[in-house]
Amino acid sequence: MSSQQEELEDRAIVRIAAHLPDLIVYGDFTPERPSVKYFDGVLMFVDISGFTAMTEKFSTAMYMDRGAEQLVEILNYYISAIVEKVLIFGGDILKFAGDALLALWKVERKQLKNIITVVIKCSLEIHGLFEAKEVEEGLDIRVKIGLAAGHISMLVFGDETRNYFLVIGQAVDDVRLAQGMAQMNDVILSPNCWQLCDRSMIEIERIPDQRAVKVNFLKPPPTFNFDEFFATCMSFMDYYPTHQHKNILRLACMLESDPKLELALQKYVMENILKQIDDKQLGGYLSELRPVTIVFVNLMFKEQDKAEVIGPAIQDACVHITSVLKVFRGQINKVFMFDKGCSFLCVFGFPGEKAPDEVTHALESAVDIFDFCSQVHKIHTVSIGVASGIVFCGIVGHTVRHEYTVIGQKVNIAARMMMYYPGIVTCDSVTYNGSNLPAYFFKELPKKVMKGVGDSGPIYQCLGLNEKVMFGMAYLICNRNEGYPLLGREKEIKYFMCTMKEFLISNCSQILMYEGISGCGKSQILVEIEYLAQGENHRTIAIALTKVSFHQNFYTIQILMANVLGLDTCKHYKERQSNLQSKVKTLLDDKFHCLLNDIFHVQTVKEERIIFIIDEAQFVDIASWTFMERLIQSVPIFIIMALSPFIDTPCASASAIMKNRNTTYVILGAMQPKDIRNKVCIDLNVSSISKELDAYLVEGSCGIPYYCEELLKNLDNHRILLFQQKESEEKTNVTWNNMFRNLTKPTGEFNVFGLNKDDGVEEVCNLVSGVRLRNLSPPASLKEISLVQLDSMSLSHQMLVRCAAIVGLTFTTELLFEILPCWNMKMMIKALATLVESNIFYCFRNSKDLRLALKPNVASFEVHYRSLSLKPRDTLARGEQEELREMEGEVIECHIIRFCRPMMQKTAYELWLKDQKIAMHLKCARFLEESAHRCDHCRSRDFIPYHHFTVDIRLNTLDMETIKKMAKSHGFQNKEEIMFSKAEMPKISEFFPENLSPQGIKEKILGFFDLIITKMRTSQEDIIPLESCQCEEILQMVILPLAHHFVALEENNKALYYFLETASAYLILGDNYRAYLYLNEGERLLKILKREKSWSQTFESATFHTLKGQVCFNMGHMVLAKKMLRKALKLLNRVFPYNFISLFLQSHVEKNRHFHFLNQQGQEGLPPEKKKLAQLYQETTCFSLLWQIYSLNYFFHHKYYGNLAALMQVNTALETQNDFQIVKAYLDYSLYHQLTGYKGMWFKYEIMAMEQILNLPLKGEGIEIVAHVADTLGYIKFIMGHLDLAIELGSRAHKMWALLRNPNKHYIVLCRLSKSLFLKSRYKQLIQVMGWLWDLSVAEEHIFSKAFFYFVCLDILLYSGFVYRTFEECLEFICQNEDNRILKFQNGLLLGLYSCIAVWYARLQEWDNFYKFSNRAKTLVPKRTPTVLYYEGIIRYMEGQVLHLQKQIEEQSENAQDSGVELLKNLERLVAQNTTGPVFYPRLYHLMAYVCILMGDGENCDLFLNTALQLCERQGNMLEKCWLNMSKEWWYSSSELTSDQWLHTVLSLPTWDKIASGKISIQDVQKNKFLMRVNILDNPF
Repeated sequence: MSSQQEELEDRAIVRIAAHLPDLIVYGDFTPERPSVKYFDGVLMFVDISGFTAMTEKFSTAMYMDRGAEQLVEILNYYISAIVEKVLIFGGDILKFAGDALLALWKVERKQLKNIITVVIKCSLEIHGLFEAKEVEEGLDIRVKIGLAAGHISMLVFGDETRNYFLVIGQAVDDVRLAQGMAQMNDVILSPNCWQLCDRSMIEIERIPDQRAVKVNFLKPPPTFNFDEFFATCMSFMDYYPTHQHKNILRLACMLESDPKLELALQKYVMENILKQIDDKQLGGYLSELRPVTIVFVNLMFKEQDKAEVIGPAIQDACVHITSVLKVFRGQINKVFMFDKGCSFLCVFGFPGEKAPDEVTHALESAVDIFDFCSQVHKIHTVSIGVASGIVFCGIVGHTVRHEYTVIGQKVNIAARMMMYYPGIVTCDSVTYNGSNLPAYFFKELPKKVMKGVGDSGPIYQCLGLNEKVMFGMAYLICNRNEGYPLLGREKEIKYFMCTMKEFLISNCSQILMYEGISGCGKSQILVEIEYLAQGENHRTIAIALTKVSFHQNFYTIQILMANVLGLDTCKHYKERQSNLQSKVKTLLDDKFHCLLNDIFHVQTVKEERIIFIIDEAQFVDIASWTFMERLIQSVPIFIIMALSPFIDTPCASASAIMKNRNTTYVILGAMQPKDIRNKVCIDLNVSSISKELDAYLVEGSCGIPYYCEELLKNLDNHRILLFQQKESEEKTNVTWNNMFRNLTKPTGEFNVFGLNKDDGVEEVCNLVSGVRLRNLSPPASLKEISLVQLDSMSLSHQMLVRCAAIVGLTFTTELLFEILPCWNMKMMIKALATLVESNIFYCFRNSKDLRLALKPNVASFEVHYRSLSLKPRDTLARGEQEELREMEGEVIECHIIRFCRPMMQKTAYELWLKDQKIAMHLKCARFLEESAHRCDHCRSRDFIPYHHFTVDIRLNTLDMETIKKMAKSHGFQNKEEIMFSKAEMPKISEFFPENLSPQGIKEKILGFFDLIITKMRTSQEDIIPLESCQCEEILQMVILPLAHHFVALEENNKALYYFLETASAYLILGDNYRAYLYLNEGERLLKILKREKSWSQTFESATFHTLKGQVCFNMGHMVLAKKMLRKALKLLNRVFPYNFISLFLQSHVEKNRHFHFLNQQGQEGLPPEKKKLAQLYQETTCFSLLWQIYSLNYFFHHKYYGNLAALMQVNTALETQNDFQIVKAYLDYSLYHQLTGYKGMWFKYEIMAMEQILNLPLKGEGIEIVAHVADTLGYIKFIMGHLDLAIELGSRAHKMWALLRNPNKHYIVLCRLSKSLFLKSRYKQLIQVMGWLWDLSVAEEHIFSKAFFYFVCLDILLYSGFVYRTFEECLEFICQNEDNRILKFQNGLLLGLYSCIAVWYARLQEWDNFYKFSNRAKTLVPKRTPTVLYYEGIIRYMEGQVLHLQKQIEEQSENAQDSGVELLKNLERLVAQNTTGPVFYPRLYHLMAYVCILMGDGENCDLFLNTALQLCERQGNMLEKCWLNMSKEWWYSSSELTSDQWLHTVLSLPTWDKIASGKISIQDVQKNKFLMRVNILDNPF
């Protein structure tokens, strides 16, 4: 195609003409309306069946990746071929009616004979097209064609803004009848067409009992030349392209710009099409599957007169229909003659035209149209069908001739109802249910079998407001369910109870108003209030209003008073009249009689007060507001209302009531996530739901109950929910797939509701395998709510929202600006500010603010008194401008934007066509790729070391400078840098001379760290980073979005790469659950890649198994972790031995390798190439975890496996030549030897680690390695019980990490340091460290460090004898955060928290509470991890069990002895276990001594006590030493301990402030220890 032709086709007039037939484009535009033109011609009616069924299939699809673009592609694949044929043969496409089209060949009458032959030839070739075309799988396409010829009239009608045209006449009726007779692939000629055609050219088949005939084929004579014949025929066609234009399909493509013609043509095109033509950036915007409401109007005339006779009636009807639709943003899509009547296809909810209460407006419009048209002269019958649902709205046809149309089952249903129920307004059940109109507006009709419609459901007649509304029809729409509690609305009910109390004790009126958006549960609150308001001395009257109530004066008061006077139950107006007369005489004072002129107004009996409850109070009519304003001033009354926000400014009386001093105005907020979870469990009648389902519903519902219900229905409709019998955790065999399953349960107080099965079996709700909740299409009901919001925006704002939807739920302003077409920054900021103001987006300065906003315990709803917040009207306009400017300033400062509601993002995403989505995702991926690495603080590395060197995943090509920069970020230095770095550092021998004593080495090491800290503080070099680690933000804003963009682009290998990076990042951040989720995403892609055999690398698979092993290890599933890690090593060609022979052989090989590496270490050598390094790093991770796993096992031979794994870690680290890996491996190897009791070896490797860091430059990674060594050495010394040294090293590590601004490392060292200080009873330093830990946890919003803080606070309460944070505060934190996704899967920490609470209650002998928390802790005990936290937790759990044993012995329980023996074995097993550090031995021996004395074994009790005391002395464990001495003294004294001793101690525990101020001495505090009772000295057994 030439550039000149492309330029022509891009002209606005050409694009407008593509929507119109030549009959209009080249017509004369007389201003007279209606106007009639007459001509002769041939009509072709082509019906293509099968598209409606296909539309239904797409509209009910589950995932968002199905869409309108596929439907458009299939539709236009067939329809454009037909259009092209028609145009080639000289036809003019008059109209597209859904999946049918009407074409015209306009010629003089004498040419009809030959033109009919041409049209028949065209028809047969159209059938030939479909025989040749491949039919889509599952698509049954049937083409039927009818032909007619003769006189035709064209009627043009409309108003000043819109014009429409109709073709009318016998030929039009005939062509529809002919098509109706056709079967698949038939061509039927109408009787008149058969009369006018050249019969010698056509072979036909007669149709029984019909004058119409069926064409079999053309039979031209042998000498007939069709090309010459066709050329002759086309010479009589006015606008057939010839000569220089013969290569184009349609002459209208070459229209020159003509403003006058363009203006005339625009009147025939819908407004939203014109917007799209004007705004080129919205190409394809209008084609979508969309929920709309169809209103089909059919007008039957008294006589089928000529066009000039019925024209005025159609004109009048059209003008009125247009005016009615315009009010509610409806549009006429098509007008055509249909079965001897004129039909208008009207649509509410076209793109850009969605409005609230669409269904209600459509029904009101239908009734209005029906009433008007029934009175129009010449119109005999008016029939209207209304149907709601998802249809295809889009441009159908060919590039040169197309129209905007609607296709779908709902269009068919509306049309059939219109024809099968003549003379009335009908609607389907969806329209009836969604109308928000009272039931008396409708009447159910008998069902009829309608052609082409399966089960249409109930059909209703819409009566409208044609009769007086009966009293008693306005009851509350909800019913109270005794077994279904009102969830999450305690505060709102409290407002009612307080206001109710005030009303009953005072003589003043009270008004309580609840405002909330639709679906937030206002009606449920009122139902509960109605129940609570019942009482003897007052009467409660509750009503619910509807939209029509607003238009009836005094309606609200009328209904209320009818209830007061008992008129609501009267069946006849005479009964009402007599009741009213009798009541008036007894109830009304004379002064009220005058009010009956307008409405009956009564004063109730003085002893009885009245409470009015009004639901949907936004529909109270103005007269009733006025009346209520006077009523509350004269009569004490309590009015409770629930209302949606006013769309317009409320009337003066409503405003006055809202400002009244006795009005309480409450704005309802969203429900808390725990309440949504409770609701889901009750609705599904299950005891728990999967974590993934919980997250999907909590996020998707935004705390709105209605949204939650619709999402659940949608999941159920698609059969995604899987109900299974609950298995006990003990019996469940842990696999990767069920590791995180069914962990979300309702909160304790709601467990009793709705969860009882008849057979006593509890069920849980999971998801069927393979479901991608992220990609689920939103339910139609929620999509409609979003479309209303979207369509109320300007086109530019819509474009911004749609672009943002591609980027994702959360995104950065930089990325949005990158993909917005032709926008400048100022435009974007202004638009974003408006959208933030409109609650489409939230904006945040950084990821921390985002995390805060998404936290469930941040206030999710607010309560306001509107009387204090209403602003004066004269300052409102100025105030809005100022607010917008302020918002623009805030958006400029903000970096991160997030959709307020996920449904908006999903809805806007679905509006894009597939090709557009791909282009946008590609733009996003290209932009994000440059930032797809760790932050500058972490030297821009991969989250999986050297990952990008192993896989070719980049879209963008990298220049050499970028490659060098990335290589350098992974630790490669040139020779000059290496030599310079080494020259700066002192030689090894200067630090550790051979004759240096251990004490001297200690001082040297501590002095070295002090020197480093001093240099960090004073050096002018760039040692300290300018900002803290930003990796979490990069993960959320770059890495994870990239994975999803590549999934959308079907680049599975790239998507896998970023999902693995994401999983690794979440493991670094301590979020095991998120890591698990994204590994599952990766697993799905791995399976696809392997199935396609398009992916051969094993590295990604090995990495995948390594990461799975890490998750299993962190979760305490060691068997599974070992299996995963072994598999990863196998894929990396490092098989770990399975039997003794291979074990000893491999051990021998590794020892030789180790000596070789140590001998070669000082020599210069080239580092391994990058791919090899990536592999080596994975191997070191695997070996590091394996030796810890083997150390957990009690079997002796596992010790050898552990030793081999630790040695292989060291050798692999040495092979990397990376300082950090080497130092880490040395320290791990040292720790392994210390835990397993290998004397001598551990000291050597600690010294080697120190020697390694002496060679490092004091910047970048070097300084971090030094900090890591100080930190790890402090950790090792703590485990081994060297508390003083642990404190010295930990203090220095704390200073270094603080200077390096690494909060993730900093909080860990503070946690460890606090434990060392706690055991040393250095309380002043401990409280200082606790203060730092608290500040850090608050500043970083870090749940782990906050939980650890409360863990230490509980320890202080239990063992130190004073209060730093109260028990109640600690307990509240646990209850609020135990379901936190990070904390929930930190088994050791949660085990410790639960066990501390259980110990507290055991000491107080509150055994019910003890069992509650002890049982929670018990589920975590089997998930053993070789971590300090796990052993801290398990020891406190064991202490709880010891206290419980004491209770059993006191109660002389039968199984007390067995429990004691088992408990002692478990304690001994913990002491014997390699991974239990010596620091825990004193407490374990203390507990063992107590068990022995309880069981009467004094000898072993002494042994264990003395052993514990010796260990305390050696370690400097002052805390345990003090407690042991008190226990020893107490157990062997003759004094008796009272049962409530600990309660007295608790009540007298001092706060730290008192100790710090000197009011209480530390010595006195140390006496506040729990004394374990031993009033049974003789063996009770």
